[in-house]
Amino acid sequence: MRKNILITGASSGLGEGMARLFAARGRNLALCARRTDRLETLRAELLEAHPGIEISVKALDVNDHDQVFKVFGAFAEEFGTLDRIIVNAGLGKGQPLGTGYFYANKQTAETNFVAALAQCEAAMEIFRKQNAGHLVMVSSISAMRGMRKNLTTYAATKAGVASLAEGLRTEMLGKPIKVSTIFPGYIRSEMNERVKNAPFIVDTETGCRAMVNAIEKERGKASVPWWPWAPLGYALKRMPLTWTRRLF
Repeated sequence: MRKNILITGASSGLGEGMARLFAARGRNLALCARRTDRLETLRAELLEAHPGIEISVKALDVNDHDQVFKVFGAFAEEFGTLDRIIVNAGLGKGQPLGTGYFYANKQTAETNFVAALAQCEAAMEIFRKQNAGHLVMVSSISAMRGMRKNLTTYAATKAGVASLAEGLRTEMLGKPIKVSTIFPGYIRSEMNERVKNAPFIVDTETGCRAMVNAIEKERGKASVPWWPWAPLGYALKRMPLTWTRRLF
């Protein structure tokens, strides 16, 4: 059992939802995000509900790459070992390319890919030292194909994250370090609360439960919730772009 779990972006949305579910399973949690007030509130609530676990919280802006290494290292020292690290922090904003919003697309690219790379580096340093661990990369079903308009940059970053994880997974085959990529479909969270036309969207609890169940199985890849996203993800890679345009 992976006892000590680090989750980035844990102050809201999917990160918070996963933290609640792992706490209910008796896991110790290392939680980090920019909004420490929310983390402290979450910590107090979870410890009251599950007094037998340990929870540590720390401030972290994943775009401060030096701080990523410091915070991950501090958690590892505090808990003794980190058994699983979930690279979850990210942004969902974006605009069509060439419409004057390079700054927004750049911020999404830096947060979702470059900062994810920093988190992978920090996580793998810890796991290589331990010769054990489970790295989980939260990608997106949008990574299956190039997407249009507001999703173009976001989907590209999530495809990059998936490729990064696959490269690590290939390197770690047969070794005690596991690497998993999770491809969530539409799950309601603060990131997409204003999105109205999201096909097959599920509530946060349902989506996070599917994510945690998939993470616990430690498979290389998992689309969640399985229905309809596993078969739809398979189809997305093969259908004509005119069809994907109708779906997204």
